Amino acid sequence: MKDENKNLDPGPFFHGTKAALGVGDLLEPEFRSNYKNQPLKHIYFTATLDAAKWGAELAGGDGRERIYVVEPTGEYEDDPNLTDKRFPGNPTRSYRSLEPLKITAELGAWERHSEKEINRMLESLAKLKAEGKDVIIE
Repeated sequence: MKDENKNLDPGPFFHGTKAALGVGDLLEPEFRSNYKNQPLKHIYFTATLDAAKWGAELAGGDGRERIYVVEPTGEYEDDPNLTDKRFPGNPTRSYRSLEPLKITAELGAWERHSEKEINRMLESLAKLKAEGKDVIIE
């Protein structure tokens, strides 16, 4: 990780998904988004457990929800999909990178959002899609 990234956020960082990977594996850009069925040129991650839980809970595909502790291997930036649109100042501490994330650990246990909260989020995402507002800035 480059020194200038330490000024952005020192971490630790998390990535929520359903992908079954191991310590030392790399999470790469150019894979399908957790939120849209399309590959993205960035890999997204967060420094808050709450945001990582959303990533795991909303991830498509089969398998169990997982949260990995990750380390950026290159430069990263604020996620403009959240910071510019929804949360000025980046309180979710959400980031993205064109470089892979190295998995350093997997959280063994964490408390999920309630089914009510998850359903509310899914309804909100469906509404954005219906309105054509489910755009991801790449």
